[in-house]
Parts: sequence; structure tokens; C-alpha cells
Amino acid sequence: MREGLRRRRSIGGRRDSDLVADEVVFVLFGEAFDDVGAGRVDGEVVGNVTAVSDQPSTLVVSEQARVEGEISVSHLVVNGEISGPVFVGEFLELQSRSRVKGDVHYNSLEMHLGAVVEGHLMHSSSEAKSVELKLATSKPTV
Repeated sequence: MREGLRRRRSIGGRRDSDLVADEVVFVLFGEAFDDVGAGRVDGEVVGNVTAVSDQPSTLVVSEQARVEGEISVSHLVVNGEISGPVFVGEFLELQSRSRVKGDVHYNSLEMHLGAVVEGHLMHSSSEAKSVELKLATSKPTV
């Protein structure tokens, strides 16, 4: 099995992204990529990709990428292959070459022509929004 390094790019002293290059295979045990502020996968990841739940996070799975494991992020853009359950707190975009084998939990979904999901699509709202209704009254104007 090939092994590679994960490069980190810092902007202003803060880690903003992780990069997994093509032809790199990671075998991960337990939770992987904790604190994924923004990330892109161009290679193969075997393991769970999980972001800190109260932090915004974006993951891009490119056309060449393959992820085997659970993904849990707030924003996800997929054009590659995922085998495992997907949990997206906010926005999920499945581009035309995406292939997902597993159940997909999302809040907002954009699915392009050609995208394939072999599993259940389950909508879940991140917040319960309540609306207060008031009776309309009409008063004649003088």
C-alpha cells in the first residue's frame, strides 16, 4: 500500500485546508480529519472524515477521489466516489460524476444530471423554524 503525506496550508496562522493528493492512500482508524475547516480529497481515503460539529466545514471530493467511510461535515461537494453514510448539516452538491453508496442525510441538496446515489436520501433540517401566525384584521380607512 502506498503512503503519502498530508499537507496543511496556513493562512494567518490558522489551518484552513487539508489536501489529499492523487495516488495517495490513507488507511485511517477511528475519527479522521477532525477539525476540517476546508478540505479537498483528490486521492483515496479509507476511514471516517468528520468535522467539528459546531464549526463550519467544507469538503470537496474530486472526480478522481474515493472515500470509504462515514463523512460528516456541514458542506460537501462530491464529484467522486463515496462508500459509506454521508451526514451533511447544511448544503450537499452531488455533481454529475458523483457516486454515493450509502444513506445520505442532508439539509439542502443540489443533484446534477448523472449523479448516482445507491441508498436513501433523507432530508433533515438543521434548525426547527417556527412561524407565528397572526389574524388579519381589516379596519376601514376614513
